[in-house]
Amino acid sequence: MTGTLYGLGVGPGDPELLTIKAFRKLKETEVIAYPKKRKGSKSYAHRIIDLYIKPEEKEMLGLVFPMTKDPVILEREWSNTVNQVWEYLKKGKDVAFVTEGDPLLYSTFIHMMKLMKSRHPEVNIQTVPGISSINGAASRLGIALAEGDDHVAIVPARDDYAEMKRVIIENDCVIFIKVAKVMDLMLDVLRELDLVDKASVVTKVTSDEEIVWDIHELDRAELEYLTLMVVRK
Repeated sequence: MTGTLYGLGVGPGDPELLTIKAFRKLKETEVIAYPKKRKGSKSYAHRIIDLYIKPEEKEMLGLVFPMTKDPVILEREWSNTVNQVWEYLKKGKDVAFVTEGDPLLYSTFIHMMKLMKSRHPEVNIQTVPGISSINGAASRLGIALAEGDDHVAIVPARDDYAEMKRVIIENDCVIFIKVAKVMDLMLDVLRELDLVDKASVVTKVTSDEEIVWDIHELDRAELEYLTLMVVRK
C-alpha cells in the first residue's frame, strides 16, 4: 500500500498564518518535501515552517525545480523530482509537500500532482488549502478585493501592453502576480489609465522581509520575484 502525498499550503509568509490542519499534517507526516535552492539556502516555504518542525525528527526531502523553459531539461528534472518522492511513497510513507500560499493556485505542487497521477495513479493525493499572498496582500494593504457584483481577476503579469490594459479596464479589481519583471510596462499602463494612485505593490507580503512599496518610486526598480500588484478601481 502506497503512502499519501499531501500538498500543504503554508501561507504567504507569516508562520502564524499556517492553518491548524496544515500544522497537524506537518506534525504527523514522516517525510517533509520542500523546494530547495541549488545553492543550498532555505526556500521561502521551508523558512515558513521552520517554527513548527524539528528537521532531526523528520526525513527532509529537498527538491530542486528547474527554472527554465527548455522542454528537454524540464522533462528530465521533473522526472527526477517525481521519482524522488515516489521512492518514499512506494514504501508506504506519507509525504507532505510544502508550498507557499495555496497548493492549487499557481503552485509548483500542481505539476507534481499531475505527473504523479499519470505515472502512479494508485497514489492517494490530498491537498490542504492555504492562505494565498492575494489574501495576505488584501489584509496587509486594507483593500477590499470585492463586494457586491464586483469582478475580480488574478493575472500573471506579462509583456503585453494591450492585454494588461484590457484586464484592468474590464475588472473592478486585478491582482497581478509575477509583476516584478514587467513593472515598467505596468506603470505605463496605469499612467495611461490615470490609475497610478489606485495601485499598490508589495513584496513577500506578511513575512519578516515584507516591503510595501511607494508606487511613485518604482520606475526601473529591481524587485524580487515574490512581488504582486493590486489595482482596485
